Amino acid sequence: MDAPHASTFSASLPPWLVDELPGLAAAPPLGTPEQRIQLVNRLADRNWRAGNGGPFAAVVVDAASGALVSVGVNVVLQENLSGVHAEMMALSLAQRRLGRWDLGAGGEELELVVNWRPCVMCYGATMWAGVRSLVIAGEGAEVEQLTGFDEGPMPADWSGEFERRGIRVSVGVGHDDALEVFRAFGASDAVVYNARGATGS
Repeated sequence: MDAPHASTFSASLPPWLVDELPGLAAAPPLGTPEQRIQLVNRLADRNWRAGNGGPFAAVVVDAASGALVSVGVNVVLQENLSGVHAEMMALSLAQRRLGRWDLGAGGEELELVVNWRPCVMCYGATMWAGVRSLVIAGEGAEVEQLTGFDEGPMPADWSGEFERRGIRVSVGVGHDDALEVFRAFGASDAVVYNARGATGS
């Protein structure tokens, strides 16, 4: 506590993903939900194995064309910041790239694609970021059971709350592949960074 007060913070994608960005930008658009989730599942698996954070990844795309706007992975361990989940990174980097806090203000419909239902923190962030759709591989308790992470107290009608705010929700694409990533993480000795050891399972 003797250190000077912090007055700013930043978070970055891990070097391996930064190195991938030119290739991702040059690749054809992710025209289908399956292609989008396939990328997310691949990045999630690479992320935990590299030690950057949990087995989670997200992308923001143009919902109609599949053009990639931003990518994010969980960098909690890399940055020592509990808030830098994959969704927070993808949404924030999309906002930085487009120069606006409201991702719905540019006329296009942007979509957030994640390898599982957002945790309670990312739920709120997604709701207020301005995306018009959310695509996830799954929504059940498996992520907590397989990984030990605490996803927080989600509303029972979480998807209805999105829909009432004009955010479409699609669940189930890439479900089995997402579970394989979580299963591999859970079988490893990777860090589960629940504060004070709490679990949601």
